[in-house]
Amino acid sequence: MKTVRSIAVVLMMLVVIGVTAQSKKDKKIIKDVVKAEKMLKSADPGINRFFKESAGYVIFPNVGKGAFIVGAASGNGALYEHGKMKGMADLKKLNVGLQAGGESIIEVVFFEDISALDEFEESNFAFSAQASAIALKSGVAVNAKYMDGVAVFALPKAGLMADASIGGQKFSYHSF
Repeated sequence: MKTVRSIAVVLMMLVVIGVTAQSKKDKKIIKDVVKAEKMLKSADPGINRFFKESAGYVIFPNVGKGAFIVGAASGNGALYEHGKMKGMADLKKLNVGLQAGGESIIEVVFFEDISALDEFEESNFAFSAQASAIALKSGVAVNAKYMDGVAVFALPKAGLMADASIGGQKFSYHSF
């Protein structure tokens, strides 16, 4: 009986460790996400409203973009629901048009309600070519509004890019 109980305790510990375990890559991304959130709030305190009122949000702290006619971007981030981290996400973007250069940005996507958040979690979420992010600078977040259940902000970190292109973003998600 004591052996069975010991085995059960060990199995429960393994399940708990497996659920909360994160790879070194995920831990690095999470550390960058925490820094990125502080940078976003510092760049425009008006964004605090979105952090407080949204059903959830995903922060991509290091989105790399590069282009010469054909452009691509990718990044990894973390998804939050009502302020609590619940999983990891990634973004991919491909577009074609008049564009050249490269840059690094922080991107945050806020979900107005649970249905928009659920759609993201089911990996059915993509932005069309018409969707655009609001370039974050002091004062712009105060008047920003949700569009089709989402609000997207981008904060440039480094680089320079000229862009007049069409394309879309596709996201994927996995919970802890």
